[in-house]
Amino acid sequence: MTTLDTHPAQAPGGAEAAPYRWRWPALFVILAGSVMELLDATVTSIAGPTMQADLGGGSSMIQWLGVAYTLAMTAGLLTGGRLGDIVGRKRMFLIGATGFVVGSLLCAVAVSPETVIAARVVQGLFGAAMVPQGLGMMKEMFPPKELQSAFAAFGPIMGLSAIGGPILAGWLVDADFFGTGWRMIFLINLPIGLVTVLAAMRFLPATGRSRTVRLDLPGALLASLGSLLIVFPLVQGREHGWPVWTFAMMAASVAVFAFFGWYESRRSRRGGDPLIAPSLFRKRAFIGGMFVGTIYFSAFTGFGLVFNLYTQLGLGYTPLKAGLAGVPLSAGMIVGMGVMQAVKRHGRKVLLAGAVIMTAGVVALLLLLGPGTGPWQLAPALLVTGLGSGLVMGPYFQIALSGVDPHETGSASGTLTALQQLGAALGVALLGTVFFGALGGDPTVAAQHTFWVVAGMVALTFLAGFLLPRYAREDTEPVH
Repeated sequence: MTTLDTHPAQAPGGAEAAPYRWRWPALFVILAGSVMELLDATVTSIAGPTMQADLGGGSSMIQWLGVAYTLAMTAGLLTGGRLGDIVGRKRMFLIGATGFVVGSLLCAVAVSPETVIAARVVQGLFGAAMVPQGLGMMKEMFPPKELQSAFAAFGPIMGLSAIGGPILAGWLVDADFFGTGWRMIFLINLPIGLVTVLAAMRFLPATGRSRTVRLDLPGALLASLGSLLIVFPLVQGREHGWPVWTFAMMAASVAVFAFFGWYESRRSRRGGDPLIAPSLFRKRAFIGGMFVGTIYFSAFTGFGLVFNLYTQLGLGYTPLKAGLAGVPLSAGMIVGMGVMQAVKRHGRKVLLAGAVIMTAGVVALLLLLGPGTGPWQLAPALLVTGLGSGLVMGPYFQIALSGVDPHETGSASGTLTALQQLGAALGVALLGTVFFGALGGDPTVAAQHTFWVVAGMVALTFLAGFLLPRYAREDTEPVH
């Protein structure tokens, strides 16, 4: 996700350059890469129990399948866009797509929890190298009158991916093609990725390299270390009985992030290119956006994981049935984003209303849980939860970016995108730990405890939302 400058490219002499000839086929290549990455971000929440049963490992293995991927995405996104500026966006897209396919193959042939988790890290890193490049190329390929139409293609494609990912994963696991079982959810990336790479070589435009952009590798390493120090003990602490080292690591995470802030300020004062503009941390609206984004994405992602686990471990659904049971959640989210377009003039009120609706949906769902509960009984509460989620997510980025100055928008959007990934990792770690910690008794009780925590987190999102600006700035471009 990044905010783009949509000024048309200029030909020599100040004339507007002719649009890139293959811009529409190139758009489909970019969309294919994004869909491949989005699908793999969700498939393990459905296939996780089957993978654990086959490969072994404790319950934390299911959490690490998601956490390893999202943490790697967080680390990669901090530098992926700038690497595209340095070495060329087409080249980085090809490197990212090829590496993603290799990571998928490594996942498919994994023989232990450790090897599949390591392969998920590979997927996340190369996915983060691939995705930012496409959005950067779009502003160079499309004239302003076509750019919004190109952006609009992302909505339906992302919505279909949100619905189709879990269903596809469940179907592939249940179908057990050629005896591959869960491995097919990764093997399917090989033909898709190969076609994407070949099409990218043919249709993506060659882009120039920047001689002025410098990579803040120490800053990226510090941010990644701070993230790992807080997520690792949250995932592993329960299985080890919460020893002292888990709390020491979480305390060290605070120290590392504080040092990261000092380092970024120092780098900026010396004329360097910090990952995050230090001036952003002096803006209440941006701080509010960080809180809202981290809490909301933690709640939503963790909720999705626990729901998929409960339907399989508690209700005995097959992976395919579990994937289908979650369709109302994704459908509600798509409807919520559509409704948001009609009421977005109300700004922050839309986001706050979404938090209230989402909280009501989660509470209704946890009251419906019980042995023998069918998908149709869960559907209305899931639909309401998704509707509220769409109303939160739809206006979030534009409202959060309204509190920053125009020259800070690029840094702010990159930071909020990385926080989206970090929030997802925290949600899987925290809410997965709550669920598995209570799973020794009744799975329904474990899910209810977890969903009460989710409801509390969404309520915190509502409160933090008052730190945001009242309205989105009109000249802020959409963030994807």
